[in-house]
Amino acid sequence: MKIVKTKPELCTGCGACMLACSKTLHKVEDAKKSAIRVIEKKEEPGKFDIIVCNHCGECVPVCNTEALYFAPNGAVRIDPKKCVGCYMCVGFCPNMAMTVHPEINEPIKCIACGACVKACPTGAIYMEEK
Repeated sequence: MKIVKTKPELCTGCGACMLACSKTLHKVEDAKKSAIRVIEKKEEPGKFDIIVCNHCGECVPVCNTEALYFAPNGAVRIDPKKCVGCYMCVGFCPNMAMTVHPEINEPIKCIACGACVKACPTGAIYMEEK
């Protein structure tokens, strides 16, 4: 399975990845609805951290409704029919890669689709075998 990997040293903070992600996941260009986040480092202006799910699966056993599961390709996915929006998985994620948005009743997380990779102009985001 391929997952999204990052090279933060190449990131310019343009946000193209976040817009591509939100458009793919939620059909709107809204960085706050993206599963990938680019955050400028406070201690190093002009340098960025890129936060995205690595599909480690640590969140799967935390879900009481079994809405989180491993898809056949190995990606951790959310079944929206089972998710009750308790967000326990968000607080449990060791990488802080799951987020919430008040308009969406389930956690926002990467599905390893690669839309962000295609949108990144610098190669700071890429797909790699897990």
